Amino acid sequence: MSENINISAAIVTYNNGDKAAAAAASVLARCEKYPLDFYIIDNNSSDDTLSRLKDLKPLKIVRLPKNIGFGAAHNRIIEKVDSDYHFIVNPDITVSDDVFANIVDYMEAHPDVAMCAPDILNTDGTRQYLPKSKPTFRRLFLGRLSKKVRSEYVWRDREITAPCDVDFCSGCFLCVRTSVFKKLGGFDERYFMYLEDADLTLRVKSLGRTVFLPDIKVTHIWERGSHKNIKLLLLHTASCVKFLRKWRNTTV
Repeated sequence: MSENINISAAIVTYNNGDKAAAAAASVLARCEKYPLDFYIIDNNSSDDTLSRLKDLKPLKIVRLPKNIGFGAAHNRIIEKVDSDYHFIVNPDITVSDDVFANIVDYMEAHPDVAMCAPDILNTDGTRQYLPKSKPTFRRLFLGRLSKKVRSEYVWRDREITAPCDVDFCSGCFLCVRTSVFKKLGGFDERYFMYLEDADLTLRVKSLGRTVFLPDIKVTHIWERGSHKNIKLLLLHTASCVKFLRKWRNTTV
């Protein structure tokens, strides 16, 4: 195992100071094995997000002049990052051990793997069934109405006990080789929010394997915003349309 591995991580925030501060503190407390270059990119929050983060060290804060969306904000630090592995972390994530080292060690042992995602848990310890198959019209739209379709999309009925290849690594927490992330130019900025992670996963698959690691776990406060907020629902729907148009003639 190389002793000269460096990792980077980024959290994009927008008016979620409490959660962002908790997530950042969790990362800083648990990332121990490898040197970490850690960024918070703030999408011009109007709450007290920045004041809550200012005393967390070492933490690099990048404040954007306006809210440009999830993927575009993450892309703003691509040129700044000089690491071997880059982590995308949501502001509502907490970790209980050094999942960063666990994921990196797996990828070091499997050089054909370009991206990994851990198992995502609710705060009560139950599993969040997040998509692992490529999004299709049926899965994206009928999955909101049919438990059977949704279960197929998220592999609810599969017993996953070992690392396996997937078509969708959730952007709430994922790791990508920094060289791959840079080669692809980061996220496709045409998605303001939603499905930019699915799009990135499929693009990464052209350069290496994308793998789900069931034995590595992080906790996520999953609010399912697009199920509760009409504005977020419209954003989600727009992203679905963009995704389906882009990938309609592509098989993975």
